[in-house]
Amino acid sequence: GWRLSLGLAGVPAVLLTLGALLVSETPNSLIERGRLDEGKAVLRKIRGTDKIEPEFLELVEASRIAKEVKHPFRNLLKRNSDASLYSAVITGAVNVLSTVVSIYSVDRLGRRKLLLEAGVQMLLSQVVIAVVLGIKVTDHSDDLGKGFAVLVVIMVCTFVSAFAWSWGPLGWLIPSETFPLETRSAGQSVTVCVNLLFTFVIAQAFLSMLCHFKFGIFLFFSGWVAVMSVFVFFLVPETKNVPIEEMTDKVWAQHWLWKRFVEEDGDVEMEGRVGVNGKGNGSNGVDYSS
Repeated sequence: GWRLSLGLAGVPAVLLTLGALLVSETPNSLIERGRLDEGKAVLRKIRGTDKIEPEFLELVEASRIAKEVKHPFRNLLKRNSDASLYSAVITGAVNVLSTVVSIYSVDRLGRRKLLLEAGVQMLLSQVVIAVVLGIKVTDHSDDLGKGFAVLVVIMVCTFVSAFAWSWGPLGWLIPSETFPLETRSAGQSVTVCVNLLFTFVIAQAFLSMLCHFKFGIFLFFSGWVAVMSVFVFFLVPETKNVPIEEMTDKVWAQHWLWKRFVEEDGDVEMEGRVGVNGKGNGSNGVDYSS
């Protein structure tokens, strides 16, 4: 089986390679190399409009300034790079630490508690960010101000921490626990495909959504967080400390909704074990009906 697994791993690599051959050059790269007309054409195609002159001129000016930099590596240490570096370091550290929290708490608190708590935390943080950015957009100001900027950073870290100890890792853990052994491989395959499919969809649509929704995009995703949390509250049972081979009987067969989908299979399995007349199917003639 390992040869097949390794061989199939080459399929996405081939697709990525073929896709890379079809990807257009970025406007920035074309402009930087002096191919201005091609850069403008690509920018026009990406934006889907002919009204790209202001953005094109900004890219040309940015390219001119970049070419005047004599020591680009030395500029990494200048203070004007501090904000982005600090942001990446802070959010990365919060992500790592929160993942450790999940490792040590998931079997103590359970899956549902982490998901529901994180849902509330993610929802509130996104709403606060949307409100702050909405206020600044209404004021037509490009500067958040120190107070608002600190608040946004705190809210971003709040969101990252909640996701890192709940939906991030548990989105892979829970599916691996819920499928019985006979369908576990197929179930995990479906889980991975759905996860990557929606990751692709969001990655393709995010920039267009951001242009149209602006600060409202945080409200859009907070709405989906609310839907996810409601789904967990009503439809996701607790799987903590339940062996995989007992998952069907102890979890799904006891759930108010999912038991409708497992009872029939359970009846068929029991009928096969006991026999139509209540006798065992073995040759020893022992009565198993009791």
